[in-house]
Amino acid sequence: MATDPLPLSLTPAAGPATGSTAPAGVPPATAEEAPRLISLQRQPFFEDKNRAFWILQSIGWAGYFVLRTLSGVANAFGFAFVIHTALLTATGYSMTLLMGAAFRRLIRMKPLITWAVSIVLVLIASASFSAIETWSHATFVRPGLRPQGIEFLSAILLDFSLLAAWSALYYGINYYLILEKQTDQLLHLEHQASSAQLAMLRYQLNPHFLFNTLNSISTLVLLKQTDRANAMLSRLSSFLRYTLVNEPSGQVTVAQEVETLKLYLEIEKMRFEERLRPQFHIDPAATKARMPSLLLQPLIENAIKYAVTPQEEGADISIDARKVGNRVLITVSDSGPGNDPMRLATAQPSTGVGLANIRDRLAQAYGADHRFETQTNRAGGFGVVIEIPYQTEDEDKQ
Repeated sequence: MATDPLPLSLTPAAGPATGSTAPAGVPPATAEEAPRLISLQRQPFFEDKNRAFWILQSIGWAGYFVLRTLSGVANAFGFAFVIHTALLTATGYSMTLLMGAAFRRLIRMKPLITWAVSIVLVLIASASFSAIETWSHATFVRPGLRPQGIEFLSAILLDFSLLAAWSALYYGINYYLILEKQTDQLLHLEHQASSAQLAMLRYQLNPHFLFNTLNSISTLVLLKQTDRANAMLSRLSSFLRYTLVNEPSGQVTVAQEVETLKLYLEIEKMRFEERLRPQFHIDPAATKARMPSLLLQPLIENAIKYAVTPQEEGADISIDARKVGNRVLITVSDSGPGNDPMRLATAQPSTGVGLANIRDRLAQAYGADHRFETQTNRAGGFGVVIEIPYQTEDEDKQ
């Protein structure tokens, strides 16, 4: 009364639950085996379709035998009725096994063929079941009765109802499992698509960052400042080695993101020296919070481009992160000219990767559960505020 009657598995059943007393001579489960036992015990019922089918098939027909036997006892039919019921139970059990084998093929065909052939099979099985039931009744319950011809179909209505219900349950469970499998596949494909998009957004940063850094190194070489160029190349190598350790669609802690930014700023410091003045204000309570890797690097890059570069005195770049309740508030701001016309004019030749990239990555990672805002200070300067849920590595594993 369930799923495909696949070949029975010879795999032995799972051992005793963790914490139970092991039989004499059998060592208790080790620490490595305990999680495996728990995993087996929590296995979904329909994970093993073969096992689920035989359990439901046996329980269903055992219930049929018990109920019909009780009915016979209540009507004082005697022990002969028990034999009659046992024969009918064995007949129904066997017939439904054959029907299940046929249904397993039919379920893959066109719906019209599936239902038409299934109804014909149920009618044939019902007629056969009725003939066996009528013969058994005349043989064990009422030995003097001699049914003939059409009389062998006297129980076809009851038997048809019984086998039709079994068939409906079989198809219902199998179609449910098919739908569940398709849903899981769809969710898996959506996850893959989301991961691919995140990877694309992450990889989009690499050529953008490399272009600017290599351009700076090229400038140093043209100025014949080879020592500084070599130092910048060495730091670039360290930065790339550090960032490539993380998966493109993965997350890092706020502390790891800050370390990555410091590596990047060391590279830019070679170029701007005292004109670049980074400041970090990181709340210790926020250091373990997780966030998309390299999320803040484009903001630092924009601050350098629009605040440090156009001003002779350079600019301050402030990176703040603090925990507020169950949220993490991150602010990246600079002391540059802000959104004045000169800054907007400078922004026109931009590649457009930075802010749009961050918005897309936040939407992919958190959906609507985030905040992304830009702001301009009255005294000048541009800032970006990012608010995300406070999540740690332990919460992600759960």
